[in-house]
Amino acid sequence: MRHIFLARQVVTPQGVAPAAVLVEEGKIMAVLGVSETPPDIPVTDCSTYVLMPGLVDAHTHINEPGRTEWEGFETATRAAAAGGFTTLVDMPLNCLPATTTVAALEVKRAAATGKCTVDWSAWGGICDQNAAHIEPLAAAGVRGFKCFLSDPGLDGFALVDEAELRTAAPHIAATGLPLLTHAELPSALNPAAEAASHADWRRYASWLASRPDEAEVEAIQLLLRLCEEYRFRLHIVHLATAKALPYLRAAREKGLPVTVETCPHYLHFAAETIPDGSTLHKCAPPIRTAENREALWMALREGVIDLIATDHSPCPPSLKHLETGSFQTAWGGIASLSVAVSVVWTGMRQRGLTIEHLARWMSSKPATLASIDNRKGALAQGNDADFVLFDPDAQFEVTSSNLHTRHPVSPYVGEPLQGKVVATWVRGREVFRDGTFTGTREGQEVR
Repeated sequence: MRHIFLARQVVTPQGVAPAAVLVEEGKIMAVLGVSETPPDIPVTDCSTYVLMPGLVDAHTHINEPGRTEWEGFETATRAAAAGGFTTLVDMPLNCLPATTTVAALEVKRAAATGKCTVDWSAWGGICDQNAAHIEPLAAAGVRGFKCFLSDPGLDGFALVDEAELRTAAPHIAATGLPLLTHAELPSALNPAAEAASHADWRRYASWLASRPDEAEVEAIQLLLRLCEEYRFRLHIVHLATAKALPYLRAAREKGLPVTVETCPHYLHFAAETIPDGSTLHKCAPPIRTAENREALWMALREGVIDLIATDHSPCPPSLKHLETGSFQTAWGGIASLSVAVSVVWTGMRQRGLTIEHLARWMSSKPATLASIDNRKGALAQGNDADFVLFDPDAQFEVTSSNLHTRHPVSPYVGEPLQGKVVATWVRGREVFRDGTFTGTREGQEVR
């Protein structure tokens, strides 16, 4: 059955304009001028708000199977729908088994069956000398590979060193898929952590001192050298330090296949204003200074940073050690799927950025990174009919009821934000509207 979505502000790759989006069997058949709307076709009038492509999150920790008590497909995809995300790309760690073999990928697929409100894909993992599994994982449908240069801090996934990266690099290059890297080097982290070992760990400054900018910078320099040598696609996840930007800018100028993401928490919070004991703000790399934050915003504007990803990494409240407020022992991770677009839009409005920037950074660029841009990330003919109806002027204060995650715990609770998701459609099916989940769990893996 054909259907028309009509709006005065439709965000397409060509810009923002009045348009009629013709949908049939979950696909966009055409994007038409309003005067070209065919007669006798049901119409959903979205003219009160902005109709934009469904958001794509390239960095989500769903945690299922194995740690579903932290988060799972059911709750993560519900939170995603509430936040305007129509596709999640799941990280290979925090789940058990980690997605480092085809067998583990199949376990994940079985775990997701019948539970998803939105669509999803999977990243594969590189650890524990699993280079022989890289090409089979690519053939089985992972969208790329994630590794850690520093200890991820949990069982089931280990860091890799330079020698292991060199073993894996030719296999990664052969697949044509990206290597996503948590870029912090132990050689810079360990001395800093040792120096901070006797600090007051209720102070955010102690956590910040234990994860210096140099750890990120040195890791990125190593990765750029390997990228130039082996010519694999390199993606730096959750960039937190602006001190690495000159090296990334130079790599782009040399023509290296490098992309970069940052996260809503690095663009919203600042180290100077994080209260002592507020372990909800703990993540790695850490949230840095307000001056650093502004440099990240400028790098987004300039295109040195390509996209924004949530790094949604929830956990049970007990692991945040809220009663002691110890940054040393608390789990590092921030839950943000349902409010990330509002967090980012709030910062964008303050800096004069446009809804087209938002669609680029949170829809089209993440879809391109995951090689699903033939279906996702843009309102264009042939793509899936994934839409978000967005009110750019709405103002609200985040409450735990806004989160929709398994555990309603986030540093964004209490934050005043601007811009709100009104409704979300996945492949033409409405799944969320005005705080209510309206669809069934028909989310699929994007293969």
